[in-house]
Amino acid sequence: MAITRREAARIDLSKNFIYNASPARVIFSKDTIQEFPSEISQQSLKAPLLLSTAQQVSQAEVFKKILNGNIVGIFTEATMHTPTNITEKALEYAKSVSADSIISIGGGSTIALGKAINIRTGLPHICIPTTYAGSEMTPILGETYDGVKKTRSEPKILPRTIIYDVNFIMSLLASMLATSGVNAISYAVEALYA
Repeated sequence: MAITRREAARIDLSKNFIYNASPARVIFSKDTIQEFPSEISQQSLKAPLLLSTAQQVSQAEVFKKILNGNIVGIFTEATMHTPTNITEKALEYAKSVSADSIISIGGGSTIALGKAINIRTGLPHICIPTTYAGSEMTPILGETYDGVKKTRSEPKILPRTIIYDVNFIMSLLASMLATSGVNAISYAVEALYA
């Protein structure tokens, strides 16, 4: 339903606002990971550090092969709630191998660790989600220090690039799909209010 000119004239335009659209580059396709080396090259990244959980090392190894071994390492200690002691350990490792970027492969825990490293270092962060967590699309980071979880939000927390590969997500077990789907709904609601 269109508004009339008279109604338009009464709209209060004195309300200031700022709208920031997501600056992330989103790539969605089947077999996207096969094009991953060209994505890395396009962004002029030479020394990526892969992040995963201990349970997802095999997926990180797949990416290492796709990148012809052109990585500086794999950090496999991502864990739930992003404990700051793990983040500090990952930061030390990234520095010791002279990483110029972070690639998180996995669900919410791994993506959160990538966000935590990115916000502290400014290193470009590329996400390859393997679940429906949805945290890759929010500018929110939750971290745990001494058992207390703190959350912060700022646009710089968003990853630079998000790559969805249908084959990775389709490899999830049915039980994981269900749990991950419910988690995605919670992130969608959170994103509305972030």
